[in-house]
Amino acid sequence: MLRALIAMLLTLSFITVAQAQEADAPAAGPDRSATGGAQTLEDIMARQRGEAVDNAFRSEAIGDPNSAAGMANQLGTLGGASDPELWRELRFGSADITTQYNGPAATTLVQDGGMQWLLWRQGPLATYGAYLLGGTILLLALFYLIRGRIRIDGPKTGRTIERFKAVERFGHWLLAGSFILLGITGLITLFGRKVLIPAFGHEAFSTLAIASKWVHNNVSWAFMLALVMIFVMWVIHNLPDRTDINWILKGGGIFTKGHPPAKKFNAGQKLIFWSVIVLGTSISITGLALLFPFEINMFAATFDKLNSFGISNALGMGELRTTLAPHEEMQYAQLWHAIVSFVLMAIVLAHIYIGSLGMEGAYDAMGSGEVEEQWAREHHSLWVEEVKAKEKKAASESATPAE
Repeated sequence: MLRALIAMLLTLSFITVAQAQEADAPAAGPDRSATGGAQTLEDIMARQRGEAVDNAFRSEAIGDPNSAAGMANQLGTLGGASDPELWRELRFGSADITTQYNGPAATTLVQDGGMQWLLWRQGPLATYGAYLLGGTILLLALFYLIRGRIRIDGPKTGRTIERFKAVERFGHWLLAGSFILLGITGLITLFGRKVLIPAFGHEAFSTLAIASKWVHNNVSWAFMLALVMIFVMWVIHNLPDRTDINWILKGGGIFTKGHPPAKKFNAGQKLIFWSVIVLGTSISITGLALLFPFEINMFAATFDKLNSFGISNALGMGELRTTLAPHEEMQYAQLWHAIVSFVLMAIVLAHIYIGSLGMEGAYDAMGSGEVEEQWAREHHSLWVEEVKAKEKKAASESATPAE
């Protein structure tokens, strides 16, 4: 899964490089002598086809007072630089800009990546994200129609075992509740213009969008706190062991009667746990980059590592650009934030299904914290043995008279 996400980001970077007017792998340029060195119709058509064009003839034509043509001559310039040359300096980042504001992005006045980011956000991101969530819901509905609810096979005992303590349930519901709010408000931000404005109008959407932004920014802190809580409380129980192999080979007993032995968390739950930790951490880091604009720049350094390890070349992406404008760092952060969020939302939908409608007795674990003993024996038999052994030992110690 992580490899697929990396490949997706690399694909995005490749598309951006291929479409950007400032390309790293330029094609052979046409003869520009007829235009006095200016761009030709072939240059324009090549860009429209998404081909890389050598921009050196423009990026270097930024004016030089020492070699400027005289004002009385053809194409003469005032002070060594014409207006087009000044704009080229601004665009290619070679202008000497002075500003009273010393922020990281203060001197970046023209940045080409914005349009590619907007088109990718409105196109593939929204389209494939909707397909992923919609497809996940359809697959879960189909699975329910075929398999039905996973019932407790044996007779219920009427006895319960404490599955999760109150603090564990608090951490779980804090994480779950905050992630649901973040998911809903994030979807409103992404799809609002296309879906909500036509349905409710601009004013209603404006109010909803402002509220969603406030909720998203502030609830994110609860999500990050809960992420740390569940990691600290459950990481020891989610380390892989040999029982996980058997559980996976038998499909967790989902398609057959009888469930493989498992400890407190089975292999499926461990996959959910590590997906939440890894993807949730990635979402949190990019979220912090968006909360504090231009302060956390990670993608240029990441691309440099991918290039140095040969990963980008191995995936057929060539050398990734390692010099990014501050705005490009933010654009990559937003796209990665959304991509990983879509993947985690799909995983969480499956988790919600299994923990509620899909499996009898599963909700009790996070509802009351107490589960039916027969359910525990069927799904987590090794864990039940551990609990019973501890109870027996505690009872034995309490029955032993003090010396």
